[in-house]
Amino acid sequence: MIFIKKFAFNPVQVNTFVLYDETHEAVIIDAGCYNSGERQKLDDFIAQEKLKPVLLLNTHCHFDHLMGTEYVRSKYNIEFAAHDGDRFLIENAVEHGDLFGIPMEPVSLPNRLLCDGQIIHFGHSELQVLHVPGHSPGSVAYYNRDQKFVIVGDVLFYGSIGRTDLPLGDFDTLIHSIRTKLLSLDEDVKVFSGHGPETNIAYEKANNIYLIA
Repeated sequence: MIFIKKFAFNPVQVNTFVLYDETHEAVIIDAGCYNSGERQKLDDFIAQEKLKPVLLLNTHCHFDHLMGTEYVRSKYNIEFAAHDGDRFLIENAVEHGDLFGIPMEPVSLPNRLLCDGQIIHFGHSELQVLHVPGHSPGSVAYYNRDQKFVIVGDVLFYGSIGRTDLPLGDFDTLIHSIRTKLLSLDEDVKVFSGHGPETNIAYEKANNIYLIA
C-alpha cells in the first residue's frame, strides 16, 4: 500500500509529496523545499519514518517546483526524473525565479527522462506516467490504478485548471490533456494537485467551469 505525505513549501506554496510503502522505499515528487527550515522538515519526516528515497520525480519544471531539486538529489544521492519537454524551463529556472522576485540556484538537467505510459517502480509499488502537456510541454501526472489516485502537478486544480500564460503554455493543449488523460479515469480517482487541496475526477467533471461541456 502506498502512503502519501504532503508538504506545502516555498513562497508559492508548492505541494511536495513523499510516497512510500511497507518496504520504506520512497519517491519524492516536486521537491519545492526552499529554505533550511523546509528542508529540515522534509528530512525529519524521512528519518522519522525510516524511509529510503530512491527517486526524485517532477510533475513539471516551473521554477517553484524545482527549488529543492539539487538539495534532495545531493542529500539522498538519487536521480532526478522529468519529461524532456520541460528542458527549457530547467535551463531558465533562475531567470524565471527572478521575474517573480524569488532567487534560486541553478538546476542541472534530469538524470532520467520520462515518457507517456512509463511505469515507475519503488518498493512493491508502481506509478504510471501520463503525459499531460499544456501548462508546460513536459507536464506529467503519476497515476496509481489500484489505489485510485493521481498526482497531477499544476494541470488540474480543485475547481480550476493550470495557467497557460507562462512560457510554452497552451490552453487548448491543456484542455485536451485533461479531457483525454484525466477525465477518462474512474470518477472516484483522487486528484492531488501541485497547489491547494485535493479533489476527485467526479467533482471536476460536474463542477469545473473550464471542463463542463
